[in-house]
Amino acid sequence: MDILSQIALTFTAGLGNTAIRKLIDIYPNEDIFSLPPSELKAAFGTHKKTVESILNKSAFSRAEEELRFCEKNHIRPLFFTDPDYPARLNSPETDDCPALLYCLGTANLNPERSVAVVGTRRATAIGRDNTDMLVRDLKSYEPHIISGLAYGIDSAAHTAALDHGLPTVAVLGHGLDRIYPAANRPLAKRILENGGALVTEYPSGTAINPRYFPARNRIIAAMSDATVVVEASEKGGALITAAIAGSYQREVFALPGRLGDTYSKGTNNLIATNRALLIRNARDIAFQMGWPIMGEQLAIEDLDDEKKLSPEERRIVDLLKERDILTLEELSSGTGFSLAKTASILFTLELDNRLHTLPGHSYQLITKH
Repeated sequence: MDILSQIALTFTAGLGNTAIRKLIDIYPNEDIFSLPPSELKAAFGTHKKTVESILNKSAFSRAEEELRFCEKNHIRPLFFTDPDYPARLNSPETDDCPALLYCLGTANLNPERSVAVVGTRRATAIGRDNTDMLVRDLKSYEPHIISGLAYGIDSAAHTAALDHGLPTVAVLGHGLDRIYPAANRPLAKRILENGGALVTEYPSGTAINPRYFPARNRIIAAMSDATVVVEASEKGGALITAAIAGSYQREVFALPGRLGDTYSKGTNNLIATNRALLIRNARDIAFQMGWPIMGEQLAIEDLDDEKKLSPEERRIVDLLKERDILTLEELSSGTGFSLAKTASILFTLELDNRLHTLPGHSYQLITKH
């Protein structure tokens, strides 16, 4: 089928994303609109209105209008069989994802790595700073940063990606004839100017509707290998995205916050109920995802500040600086601490992202750069 017919399928009464995908599976090399009535009746049974809509091609007028809009505004309509369509949306777990996406921009929608960064619209200064530090330290792994162009953490994630030279993709809950919220038009423009993209399943003229945004979140989750929740209250879209990501068998991570803080309740609850893994930095994400560890990644809490070392921790660190790699026994002998005390200090230093364990129960400081 040509792109006009593919767009027309999405405007055909009675055809949702799942039905379109199944139709193409059954008739992969045929134009659905050219199938004989007998075939359509066999496929749709009692759904007479859908058969009639396909036979009379009533959706083509609207599809032609949309295609003209796309051509005028340099928008790529991507059917799920298109090689440029995000392959992550075509996995068995994500069969509820759109059969057609509209893409404005030049970003590759099939990058080697992609991370969704989401959170509350009412982000705190700490939340925005943590988002910036996390995305900055992810740069070593070169993921695309996916978010939803909303206020708060979404905007912070896109901005951080742009500031630190990472491609970023904004998934919208409306058509590409507008930007919502309007205050983010400059951010959307910057995304496009820097090799990113705006993506949506909704055609032009789609009104802003709150119920479309949870649906938008499934695309954010599906396009990403991992979803990171930075700040979230007890309810909200970020938690919906996290739940969807989990259902798609994607990794879900959360930054912990102080007990009692309104916008830490959601993230802390995700961690406490085992719906998200606790992370402190980009290196934790890389470790869980099996990505090559690219040297030291600074902890969100700035744990690399050596002024925070206890005297005992400093003795361990100084010894490793001198000798590079040492075993537990060698560190115990060199510091005069018992094996138990040495092991306890090493465990704390490893949690603080200052050293890592090597094969043979040896230890080495993480090199700064």
